[in-house]
Amino acid sequence: MSLLRVRLAAAVAVLAVVAVPLVAGAYNMTKPGTVISYDRRSLMVDGRRELFFSGSIHYPRSPYHEWGDLIARAKEGGLNVIESYVFWNVHEPEMGVYNFEGRYDMIKFFKLIQEHDMFAMVRIGPFVQAEWNHGGLPYWLREVPDIIFRTDNEPFKKLMQKFVTLIVNKLKDAKLFASQGGPIILAQIENEYQHMEAAFKANGTRYIQWAAKMAIDTGTGVPWIMCKQTKAPHEVIPTCNGRHCGDTWPGPTDKTKPLLWTENWTAQYRVFGDPPSQRSAEDIAFAVARFFSVGGTMVNYYMYHGGTNFGRTGASFVMPRYYDEAPLDEFGMYKEPKWGHLRDLHQALRLCKKALLWGKLSTQPLGNLYEARLFEIPDKNVCVAFLSNHNTKEDGTVTFRGQQYFVPRRSVSILGDCKTVVFSTQHVNSQHNQRTFHFSDQTVQNNVWEMYTEGDVVPTYKLTTVRTQKPLESFGMTKDKTDYIWYTTSFKLDPEDMPSRHDIVPVMEVSSHGHAMVLFINGKFVGAGHGTKMNKAFTLEKPVQVKVGINHISILSSTLGMQDSGAYLEHREAGVHSVTIQGLNAGTLDLSNNGWGHIVGLEGERKQAQSEKGGDVQWLPAVFDKPLTWYRRRFDMPSGEDPVVIDLNPMGKGMLFVNGEGLGRYWSSYKHALGRPSQYLYHVPRCFLKPTGNVLTIFEEEGGKPDAIMILTVKRDNICSFISEKNPGHVRSWERKDSQLVAVSNDLKPRAVLSCPEKKTIQQVVFASYGNPLGICGNYTVGNCHTPKAKELVEKACVGKRSCELVVSHEVYGGDVNCPGTTATLAVQAKCSKRQRTADQ
Repeated sequence: MSLLRVRLAAAVAVLAVVAVPLVAGAYNMTKPGTVISYDRRSLMVDGRRELFFSGSIHYPRSPYHEWGDLIARAKEGGLNVIESYVFWNVHEPEMGVYNFEGRYDMIKFFKLIQEHDMFAMVRIGPFVQAEWNHGGLPYWLREVPDIIFRTDNEPFKKLMQKFVTLIVNKLKDAKLFASQGGPIILAQIENEYQHMEAAFKANGTRYIQWAAKMAIDTGTGVPWIMCKQTKAPHEVIPTCNGRHCGDTWPGPTDKTKPLLWTENWTAQYRVFGDPPSQRSAEDIAFAVARFFSVGGTMVNYYMYHGGTNFGRTGASFVMPRYYDEAPLDEFGMYKEPKWGHLRDLHQALRLCKKALLWGKLSTQPLGNLYEARLFEIPDKNVCVAFLSNHNTKEDGTVTFRGQQYFVPRRSVSILGDCKTVVFSTQHVNSQHNQRTFHFSDQTVQNNVWEMYTEGDVVPTYKLTTVRTQKPLESFGMTKDKTDYIWYTTSFKLDPEDMPSRHDIVPVMEVSSHGHAMVLFINGKFVGAGHGTKMNKAFTLEKPVQVKVGINHISILSSTLGMQDSGAYLEHREAGVHSVTIQGLNAGTLDLSNNGWGHIVGLEGERKQAQSEKGGDVQWLPAVFDKPLTWYRRRFDMPSGEDPVVIDLNPMGKGMLFVNGEGLGRYWSSYKHALGRPSQYLYHVPRCFLKPTGNVLTIFEEEGGKPDAIMILTVKRDNICSFISEKNPGHVRSWERKDSQLVAVSNDLKPRAVLSCPEKKTIQQVVFASYGNPLGICGNYTVGNCHTPKAKELVEKACVGKRSCELVVSHEVYGGDVNCPGTTATLAVQAKCSKRQRTADQ
């Protein structure tokens, strides 16, 4: 798609033809450029309605070296829009100090979108939530006198307006709004405010009215949106966030505004402690088809590529790996069949474009939880139907316009001409793939570790300079510059204070607002404790060995990001707040008001131990399984182009760096309900690496075995197909000519298409069976209707090629249509690899 540039007079003339009232959001510019407007049916580009398929790719969550490939793969997947939030706390980390460099180069990102002939959506917020640290708000806002975030509060509104204006002006200066001929067709102010408005009541209503007017007054020349804000003020368009907006959202109350879906969650973001989760390609496709069947014309996949929360950018307890189950996984690789099934859906909806944008909508019940939704232009003989089955456990056959159609459970079948099924959300015709991790020789080459131990000199009260009667709140001390703060106190015990019975051991209770801690008594490690995403506050109880005389308590408290949602975010707390010892002769000893010293950060942080050069610390030969220890080793970049991964399963909890770049927090010791860490594999972008001599540095809080850490590479070279003869033909079998749906081939049988990653070919067919095979990609088994010659036929068609196409037909493979239990399914697993060169090549 190219962005049209027309003179204002021509644009106004087009708008007049389609009779778009000004109250419906026509934006008239004072200079030539694309006019973005809207009516109830859709956004319009220079007066012409359009379908929009958008994907979220957040520029700070991927190195800028990867942006171009990610955008290209999104376009290949059928998208015509890329969306990103703008992250205030990375762009203005200190008041008046700005950063738009490297992966924070917002302008470069949106220019790349334009270079790929795609539209863009910019969600300025500036509160964004996004599972991002502090919801994108910079820490320093908390220290502004009398501030209350996101309500009718003058200090907050003044600073918010200043930042929004800064961002809009930077985008304007780069001519990135569509009104200037740029790619940006939508801008968002605020984020999911409706529940906040209820919390702040009248102040919330005044604030959201102000925010809408403030945004409009910036003069971007494109419509503004608010997500999860049913009654968006003025001409701002309210949009839906959720999994099933076609069935759960009634749409804007203002019927001049279109149905836009800004967040269709392609998976579930995960936090430390979460077990694996996923959302199937079939469910996402069902939700999108339903949304378009009720009049929706824009969907944004959140996320299309999640990427990585590098360094300390994740919100509280959020893992570095973000939306890895998206159509493009954390490494930017195609996750199949999700990527391919959605690509096919986009193609099917584009075949229906004329009817969806200009046809008359009607609904026809077809039985219990079955219905047809139609878009028709009778005088043009244009008709599209969506046949829906909302039963979750029942497949069914419905009669529509005299013909019978099989509609699987919880699915939508799209009839491109009200007769021909061009796509079924439940029938996947795209290929599958399996992600595998491969041992790299760099794991064992030069696997020599050094260490610097903070725990050898655990700080005591005497070493502190910040002293108060009670422990201070953590965020106010660390100011989001570090995760760590030491709390220390000392107390004296007389002989008569000690337990008189040998079976009694004193127990220390340390209560914290969150998120985790490591406890030392008299310089000795006692134990570690933590809260959870849902219950950040916790109490650590441990038996302790105290002595007659002076005892020293040292607690290293840590946070895992600042909270990213909710009212009064500026008042959220973390850190130690009370300490007691039970089991002494005198009873419970309350040390909460004993006088506390504080040290912000780690000695290794202050001395730059995480830097590539190792900082100003003395590195010694490593001793493993020590708490509060920095470890480092050198390694060479693995050969090839496959993504690189560090396996931290042998470690406890801490931070990971490569060549000084923070790759995120790790927490391998925190196991979910299935007995595994939520994340233990960490992406190392190749652009962070040098050919040789890379420095891997970790700070370990609890104790681990760094020499068992593995360096891996990632592949998606196992490609599969699992297609039934009952599937509709591939959506590419049809096209539009003169508004009519026509077949591009006389053979409309379903086909399995296998395609290897770039520069690789199919070297082996691992499995092939026609009949009733079972399993998933990488683990297929034959059924009782297996046809032995299937593998030979597939090998002949595919081996040595980058891609191949297989007709799914019992006639080809010699399948027995009368075999009991046959599903008439072809299952294939093939192995891709680079072809090995021979000596004479």
